[in-house]
Amino acid sequence: MIILDDPKSLSSIREIPIPNFLIPILHELSQNNTLNAYLLSGTEKWIETRTYFNQYKKILKKLDLQNYSFHALRHTFATRCIENGCDPKTLSEILGHASVQITLERYVHPNYENKVRMINQLKPLYQ
Repeated sequence: MIILDDPKSLSSIREIPIPNFLIPILHELSQNNTLNAYLLSGTEKWIETRTYFNQYKKILKKLDLQNYSFHALRHTFATRCIENGCDPKTLSEILGHASVQITLERYVHPNYENKVRMINQLKPLYQ
């Protein structure tokens, strides 16, 4: 059974900007669709959650990737945003978190290369 309901918290109700580089891609995808079409289905009918998840699993298998949970994409997105200079407060609001602490403690996973890059930025202080 699919239940459509309000988000679980007020911070979940938000506007999420679409990156400029995606606009032409989304426009191309929507050219054959009606104004009210859902992006993933291309029709005015949404895709059932299990169907979408099964498609996701097929993509992982085709790309020979391990079976990551769909939610792992949010963690990857958060980590890449921080690595590319996004400020934590903005990221927290985009993700719909009630606090920056949740974003930084649970969603951002810095890798060793990023740690090295950040440490090497200290060089000008010691010259």
